[in-house]
Amino acid sequence: MSDQPKPEIPQKAPVGLALEPGTYWWCACGKSQNQPWCDGSHKGSGFTPKKVDITEAKTYWMCNCKHSNNAPFCDGTHKKL
Repeated sequence: MSDQPKPEIPQKAPVGLALEPGTYWWCACGKSQNQPWCDGSHKGSGFTPKKVDITEAKTYWMCNCKHSNNAPFCDGTHKKL
């Protein structure tokens, strides 16, 4: 059994965002008030945000259930939660 903490689930559906090239920080803990992006709420939780380097301007489906095996992108895991 894993001692890894479980993230909170802010939403059981992905969010489609039109992103421009740049660096983003995806919230891995689920506590951020600025989903899907980190706002520092993870401090002391054992989680760290995931750096996301976007190189192409387009719409990306970002995981908001925090359980994707392809984080920070949605892989459909939310359908099993």
